[in-house]
Amino acid sequence: MGTAFGRRVLAGLLAAPAVARAQAVYPARSVTVLVGYPPGGANDIIARSIGAKLGAAFGQPFVVENRAGAGGTLVGSVAARAAADGYTLFMCGGAHALAPALYKTLPYDIVGDFRAISQAAASGYVLVVHPSVQARSVADFIALAKAQPGKLNFSSSGVGAPLHLAGVLFQQMTGTRLEHVPYQGDSDAITAIISGTVECGFMSIAASKTHIEGGRLVALAVTDDVPSPALPGVPTLSASGLPGYKVTTWWGLLAPKNTPEDVVQKLSRAAQEAAKSDDVSQRFLGLGLRPVGSEADTFQRFIRSEVESFAKLARAAGVEPQ
Repeated sequence: MGTAFGRRVLAGLLAAPAVARAQAVYPARSVTVLVGYPPGGANDIIARSIGAKLGAAFGQPFVVENRAGAGGTLVGSVAARAAADGYTLFMCGGAHALAPALYKTLPYDIVGDFRAISQAAASGYVLVVHPSVQARSVADFIALAKAQPGKLNFSSSGVGAPLHLAGVLFQQMTGTRLEHVPYQGDSDAITAIISGTVECGFMSIAASKTHIEGGRLVALAVTDDVPSPALPGVPTLSASGLPGYKVTTWWGLLAPKNTPEDVVQKLSRAAQEAAKSDDVSQRFLGLGLRPVGSEADTFQRFIRSEVESFAKLARAAGVEPQ
């Protein structure tokens, strides 16, 4: 192999074992987990909880780096451009699957630019009403809404937000007509129901739990397809006469596309174990979150289906991408 071609072939043969060894000992240094929101929120807490477990499992730090901005989409472009070597991961959430329905252009493709690792957690929302509303079940509420079309108001954190789209799906499946009242965030939206300014809404379980327990809100059903441990005794909408109803938010780890499959699978196995571990599960449940821990391919298919579902709901709601 004295020719230039021969030397290149020999170099490639010599390099191959080195690459294999590098992947076999992954991770050989610290790993960065990008989070698109400030510290203290659900994305951040989940990333740190899973990251601590991964660090313990692999013997290398998994360092959370918060890069807030543009509704969580800024970090997506950073993560998509990162080297596909397993040393930069991305804690994405349901908002990233909704974003393509809200923005005409995004600097990344949440499906095409990433390889799913594992879904860590999920949470439904809860349909709540002000105590003055004469409904204590989903059937009662549907009957009331049908008797007063357009008279019942529901709040949300904004046009096109998951809380809005949950209400859109409810109306589609029940043939009811509710008046949407958008606010500038979850806090204002839930305060409007507590004060009686609006009659109802689909709110986050974590934000609603203390108000439900204190009698300031009445919980009728959750939007997940399984009951929430945080709200014992509250049924699902699917089991309350609306089979197939499901609107959730969720969180999980992604890697840039073309990350070696053996690295993806190694991370996925460890992330699944982390989400299902006793201490992490209990922490998630205390926050109103459902631990998941899914396989990589299952999570990949799930993200694609969520993008399609949100796009369909946004069109039904008349949301125009900006």
